[in-house]
Amino acid sequence: MNVYDFDKTIYDGDSTFDFYMFCLRKHADIILLVPSLIFAFAKFYIFKKGTKTEFKQTMYRFLTKCDAHKEARLFWKKNVDKIKIFYLGQHEDDDVIVSASPEFLLKPVCDALNIRYLISSKVDPSSGEYDGINCHGEEKVRRFYEIFGENTVIDEFYSDSKSDTPLAKLARSAFTVNKNDITKWNFN
Repeated sequence: MNVYDFDKTIYDGDSTFDFYMFCLRKHADIILLVPSLIFAFAKFYIFKKGTKTEFKQTMYRFLTKCDAHKEARLFWKKNVDKIKIFYLGQHEDDDVIVSASPEFLLKPVCDALNIRYLISSKVDPSSGEYDGINCHGEEKVRRFYEIFGENTVIDEFYSDSKSDTPLAKLARSAFTVNKNDITKWNFN
């Protein structure tokens, strides 16, 4: 079993940001929510108050201005070509995607790519509210174990982010993805 982060790992970019911009271009009234997003950004990233889940929940309020399921399908029709070639060349039937991005956003592309296993943030596509916490860092390990059990062996793990070190430690081999360069994970 191989496990992959999604954004900047098998997808060339940040799918949540790209989806936000895609929706903003189609639904101009999303712009009315920008002041609250700027405030939430400053609160979390500058003043270090609150949680990442709270910040993202504020950002996801834009979902109240559109039909997220419909927009996600349209988004992937336009952006599926941003799935990296290296992944398409090594895709296996038992691959697992573990991502902080919302499930409703990644499910259509995972279905299109025949990826059966998706572990991601549970975000209500109508309200932007989280069910649980952001699937990030140690939370990825907790959710992986919840689905596959603690005795499951990860053959290879791929990610662009050191925040995924907890998952990388579970793998026989772990790799860092930087654009199209793939190197052995440096645990130092």
